[in-house]
Amino acid sequence: MSGPPANPTPQDLVDAGLAASTADDCLVLVDASTSVNLRWANNTLTTNGAMRGGELTAISFVGGARGTASASVSRSGATLDAVREIVAAADAAARDAHPAEDAAPLVDGDADPDWATPPAETSIAAFDRFAPALGEAFGRARGAGRVLYGYVEHTVDTLYLGASTGLRRRHVQPTGHVGVTGKSADLTRSAWVGAATRDFTDVDALALDTELERRLGWSARSIDLPAGRYPTILPPTAVADLMIYAYWVAGGRDAHEGQTVFSKPGGGTRVGERLSAAPVRVYSDPAEPGLECAPFAVASSSSSEASVFDNGLPLARTDWIADGTLEALIQTRHSAALTGLAVTPGIDNLVVAVDDATGSVDDVVAAAGDGLLLTCLWYIREVDPQTLLLTGLTRDGVYRVEGGEITGAVNNFRFNESPIALLDRFTAASATVPSFSREWGDYFPRTATPALLVPDFNMSSVSPAQ
Repeated sequence: MSGPPANPTPQDLVDAGLAASTADDCLVLVDASTSVNLRWANNTLTTNGAMRGGELTAISFVGGARGTASASVSRSGATLDAVREIVAAADAAARDAHPAEDAAPLVDGDADPDWATPPAETSIAAFDRFAPALGEAFGRARGAGRVLYGYVEHTVDTLYLGASTGLRRRHVQPTGHVGVTGKSADLTRSAWVGAATRDFTDVDALALDTELERRLGWSARSIDLPAGRYPTILPPTAVADLMIYAYWVAGGRDAHEGQTVFSKPGGGTRVGERLSAAPVRVYSDPAEPGLECAPFAVASSSSSEASVFDNGLPLARTDWIADGTLEALIQTRHSAALTGLAVTPGIDNLVVAVDDATGSVDDVVAAAGDGLLLTCLWYIREVDPQTLLLTGLTRDGVYRVEGGEITGAVNNFRFNESPIALLDRFTAASATVPSFSREWGDYFPRTATPALLVPDFNMSSVSPAQ
């Protein structure tokens, strides 16, 4: 008689957890992850690493006279004992919980065709093209009196979702990103570039270094400017910094309850209202080329924007803003019933585009006349949720634009701006390209955005940050 497997597969863990549950219904999620990374400083690799991990989540559902209660428990690990323990804990917690307001029938179905496939993995081979080019960039930087610092990471997560309804879903999510800071030899000037990728076949370390060299060259001349409103070019990176935050607060229930910039004065939401006179599109699509993400809802706990009852719900392209008009907000089945709007769960990517916009950020700079080029933002915080007024600091590169050319580097500022207001005030845009947010890219790397020219971006005070 054979015993339990010595090295259980994710499918074994799902099956064991569901079999162990004594609740009315149960969901088990297994996230198997591998990742590799490189770190460098002073034009020299300093560390490299490879990691393997597993996360288990059990969600139990117990019916009663007053409704269905739910509870979830998560824990790292990949053993049969571990999954049985978290299922038992979730079962007990669900029996002690109050009925869930977001209760709904669990999603049923059968197994994905690739359900039995082992987890996908990454390895240091992911950097086979990137690492040699990085070494060449080190040599080039040393020869030019520049210093490079940076970090690169590639992760592959394979998620297995199993439910007592028979539903079995599997999704492989490769995620990579790189961030590089270049400094002058005396460390008085700095610039940053970054990129997100699925597999590093589209990331060129030498091209990143070339852009850093260009920006550090711009910094040879230093210009002090006072606070004020300036014509400002936001490259795709900075647009991602701001629009990710706007997406994160786009919950339908919160808007319906009057808590956000998407709330209608007097009650309800602003869905159907024109937010921009320009033909702006903001959408998410699990199948967006280069930004592919999970095509089904995944929630380890419930919130105003997610529901554990919606796990496995199919996702499709959702237009949040179309032709400048707010079309949808992030909705669970429960919040959709409250607001009277469509069920549109959150999706793990975001695209911002302006119809008929062409060219690059350099083209927007050339057409701008005088102003500022603001390369990236950091320490972004919310000041007023009703207008989505954000504050933060500029970092690693604010440049003076005169006559459509970069003429020097400018001191840093604190800014105060609303990304929703900016959508109605920009006067020029570039084509949409893959982007990587300096502030939020580690958490939300799958974005594509344009560069935008804002005629009156509010630099509220001068910052001493270097």
